[in-house]
Amino acid sequence: MEIHQLRYFVAVAEEGGFSSGADREHVSQPSLSQQIQKLEEELNQQLFDRLPRSVVLTEAGRCLLPFARVILTALADGARAVTALEAEVAGRLSVGAIPSIALYILPRLIGRFQQAYPKVSFELFEDTTEKLAQRLEDGTLDVVIASGSAETPNLARFSLGSEPLLLLVPDKHRLAHRKSVKWSELADEKFLLLHDEHSLSISVRQHLTANHLRPELVLRGAQLVTMARMVAAGMGVTVIPHMMAETEFVKGCVAVPFIRPVPTRELTLLRNPLRAESKAAAAFREEAAAAFVTS
Repeated sequence: MEIHQLRYFVAVAEEGGFSSGADREHVSQPSLSQQIQKLEEELNQQLFDRLPRSVVLTEAGRCLLPFARVILTALADGARAVTALEAEVAGRLSVGAIPSIALYILPRLIGRFQQAYPKVSFELFEDTTEKLAQRLEDGTLDVVIASGSAETPNLARFSLGSEPLLLLVPDKHRLAHRKSVKWSELADEKFLLLHDEHSLSISVRQHLTANHLRPELVLRGAQLVTMARMVAAGMGVTVIPHMMAETEFVKGCVAVPFIRPVPTRELTLLRNPLRAESKAAAAFREEAAAAFVTS
């Protein structure tokens, strides 16, 4: 059953004849008649009684007509909806972000985005970069905000810049009131880190290795806020992103900058190049780039 066959069928039913139905659809009468005959053969039912001066719907034709109208109306509505999306930024956007970014950037970013584009609704996911990348590849996410420079050959990467990393220490720690700190001063410190699959943990461990440090790891966790409270309790020190220090105050902790060269983490936006980029996704990518530059 083809859409144009249903359209021809409705035209003949509403116009009362094959000739007038063909005129309405801007096709030749033989072509229209042939398509309706094919439809009747497929349904194994005669849809019209062909009378000398007119055509009349059969019982089968009267049964099919309301369904054909619903189908054609739904198709027209769908086409209008798609056209509306082309004309404005609207629709649903599925956004993924790693936990060490989501909590500190997404509330401000999405709040500002929705002020500019109120017809966009959001679905948010927080997970590790690897799992979010899988969701991008299977089409369940539109964009992902992550960190790190790990190669993702099946995904397009857009740099959002980089941000400094800071040392988080208890407020009574010997380094708490320093203007800056050297990696070499941390050789005897106990460290708290996120689990190995988190990109921030990967980045911190790379910096530790580059500075020839193998500190004692006393705790691994899944949430930066939890780690910070453990630091406040005196369990050790950790490394946090600058955006956390800007937005999350944890009583009993102090964030201390590192001396130059300042350690950083790269921030990226990922998308699947095999999927068409909606206007909402493109606008979000531009807004994200602006937000990280000014954050």
